[in-house]
Formats: sequence, structure tokens, C-alpha cells
Amino acid sequence: MALRVYNTLTKKKEDFVPREPGKVSIYACGVTPYNYAHIGNARPPVFWDCVRRFLAYRGYQVTYIQNITDVDDKIINRAAQTNRYPLDLAAEYAAIYQEDLKALGVMPADNYPKVSQHLPDIIEMIRGLTDKGYAYVLKGDVYYSVKKFKDYGKLSGRSLDELQAGARVEVNEAKQDPMDFTLWKAAKPGEISWDSPWGPGRPGWHIECSAMSLKYLGSGFDIHGGGEDLVFPHHENEIAQSEAYSGKEFVKYWLHNAFVTISGERMGKSMGNFSTIRDISRRFSPKVIRFWLLGTHYRNPINFGEEELNAAAKGLERLEIAVFNWKHQLNASIDHDQTNTDGIRQLKETIIQIEREFVAAMEDDFNTPQALASIHDLVRETNRWVLKREFKLTAAANEVLAQALTTLITLGGILGIFYQTEPESQSKSLDEAEINDYIARRTQAKKEKNWALADEIRDELKSKGVIIEDTPQGVRWRFE
Repeated sequence: MALRVYNTLTKKKEDFVPREPGKVSIYACGVTPYNYAHIGNARPPVFWDCVRRFLAYRGYQVTYIQNITDVDDKIINRAAQTNRYPLDLAAEYAAIYQEDLKALGVMPADNYPKVSQHLPDIIEMIRGLTDKGYAYVLKGDVYYSVKKFKDYGKLSGRSLDELQAGARVEVNEAKQDPMDFTLWKAAKPGEISWDSPWGPGRPGWHIECSAMSLKYLGSGFDIHGGGEDLVFPHHENEIAQSEAYSGKEFVKYWLHNAFVTISGERMGKSMGNFSTIRDISRRFSPKVIRFWLLGTHYRNPINFGEEELNAAAKGLERLEIAVFNWKHQLNASIDHDQTNTDGIRQLKETIIQIEREFVAAMEDDFNTPQALASIHDLVRETNRWVLKREFKLTAAANEVLAQALTTLITLGGILGIFYQTEPESQSKSLDEAEINDYIARRTQAKKEKNWALADEIRDELKSKGVIIEDTPQGVRWRFE
């Protein structure tokens, strides 16, 4: 089955055919770092991390670029409020954001270009648009003339008449047309600025992504991504200025993720209904946050709440316990009584079929919830087989259990759900003797039918990063 993606540009699923055989180029819009990133900011990078991992699994060489908008009104305003230099403020929160992504298991991008480091590229592009007649200068500002680009609106599906009617609500008399957008802003007194052919100022929002994506990936690169709120005007404007500048197709496939919601409303700083990644990570492991995000298809809204995260925690724990138990069973002694060959053969076939189903799910527009369902099927079917054979581990059984474990780790690795998180502090770590002491006290509490104390000890261990499991062979433990 060929990989198919939903292309916002064509409004349908299409076979994915990269520009260069065996290589995929991706540009995703990043954050504007003026505060801690909220949980909605986590969805795009987690999704793109899975895309990259799956494409690598399929044999592609992937180049992934994610920009950082470190020159912006929000940064300038926040810096003024806190008496900070804007670029210092942005650099601090950009570093915090990247720490949050690392905690979520997101692989680093191949490059994180910043606006402040690409002013010459941006200025050169604006100059090119002005020379070609697509942009004009007014009192130190530079505007893009939307009507000069005949295909404007092709991404969002909005007509020029519709856009012009909406634009009349708020007309800037300095512009030739209310739909025109800013490429360069003349500096206001006291604001950070850079020299340019049009006087001191700073770039508008949209031009940065065009200049940086063209610099690192060239025109006609494979995939451009971002939140659905960026379709218009940001990505629409990127197409207009990029294709006018280069005379070539800008991007082949446009992929957009839906919002994280809370009580049915979009989460966002402007809405005042957000929770930061760091706040949530104090109550739930970042691995649980990642698992929760992947439980909904990227083009569907995902609701944020305690109930949803608790369910994700249980689902992830079930998979981690399977990895732990299967490794433990593989270390058990071999029973040389070669029995139940039919069951072994059936499980082998099931494992192969489940991996095919996983791949098919990911090839269907990166359907991560269906891919997760396949992983759960693998765990269920293998555990069912383990119980049927009553823990007799023959050489043949050992081989098929190892196959199931390898497949589970491989498929989980594509989604990035199995990784070690760093403990918050050394005070949370316990040595083996201390853990065994906790388990002994819990075992005694259970003998005395003191269930409340047993649960309290279990929860205390969990708070210290240790998960315990009661099995027919006794209590097992593992670090979270």
C-alpha cells in the first residue's frame, strides 16, 4: 500500500510521491517563545516526530526544519513589561521549549532557524518581490500586493471577492488595498530594529517562513505543516510570496493538525484557558502526554482533561508491563519439551499480520490511533498465548516470544512511546534495597488485609518513579 496523506491544498487524500526518490523534506511552523509553551503547542512537534520516525522506518532520508519566531510583537510587548531585551527573552523561552520537547521524546529538528539570524535572507526576498512588482514601499513599510498573485486563496479555498469583503471591516488607509499584508515594518521609537533598504525596521510574520524554508529546503519541497489556524492567512501568504519570488511551486503537500480543546473550546494563551507542558508534566509523565496526543488522529480535535490523561496512563502502562514481562519470561529457563507447535505457528502469523496492520494505519494519513490499536492487539494476542502455554518456555516458544517483543519495541519506537524520562530530582530515586523494603511492607499489609496501607505504599512507590505489579510468580517492579 502506498503512503497517502490528506493535502489541504487539494482537499483530498493523495499518494505521497517525494520530490527526490528516497528523500523527504519537511518544514513545520514552530513557536513564538515569549512564555512557557502550553499543551496545545506540544501536538504539532509530537505528530511530526512520529511522521519522521515512520518515514525513516520506511527507508526515507528525512530532513526536518522547524522555525523559531524570535522577532514578534508578543515578544517585544512581553520584554517591555518585564524590562528584558527581546532577543534574550525569546532565547530563554526557546530553550525551555526545546527542553519540553526533549521530555516528550521528540527528536531534535535538523535545524531550528531563527528570524533574528536570517535577516539578510528575509531582506533579500523582500527586495526580490519589490523588484518584480509584487510588493511596494510606503513610508518605510513594505506591503505585498495580494491582487498581483492570481492564485491567492488556493490553499484556504477563499475567493478574492470574499476576502476583500472581510478586509473592508478594518481598512488601513496607508495600504493600496485592505487585503495587502506586511513584509517589512518600519521601526517604532524604542523598538528593536534592523537596517534595511527601506529604513530601520523588522520583518512581518509571514515572510520569515518563506525565506527560511526556501533557504534550507528550496522551492518545491515535499511537506509543509502547522496548526489548522495557520492555513489562513499565514500559509496562504507564504504561498503567494514564495511562488511570486521563485516562479515555482512552493510546497507539494500541506498537512495541518487540529486544535487541542478544553471543554470543547480551543486551548490558547489568548483564550486564557491553557495549561503549560511543564504544569501538566508535574502530574503526568511526559510519556503519558505523548501517548494521549497520539490517541487521536492529527486532523481531529483532541480534548484535554484529567480523565483523558488517566486513560492514556493506563493504556501506556499496559504496554510497558508487556515489555517488562516478556523480557522477564525470555530470561527464564528453557523447557525442552517441544509442544504446542500449532499455537507457536499461529502466533508468528498473527505478529506478522499485526505489523502489516500497523504499517497500513500509518500509511493511511498517519493514523496513529489505529496504529496504537494494532500495538494493543499484539499485546493482547501474545499475552493470551502466554497464558495458554502455562509459562512453559520451549526453544520454539522463546523464539516467537522474542519476535513479539522485538515487534512491540519496533512499532512502539515508531510512535516514540518507549523511552526513558529523566527523574525530576535525585531525591525521587531509590536503590534496590529500599524498593524491596517497600514491597515487603506492602506484602505484610496485604496479609493483614490492610488494603488501604497496601495501596498507599504502592502509590508512594509510583510517586518515586517505581511501578510494581502483582503476578502469579510474585511482585515485580520497574522504574517508570
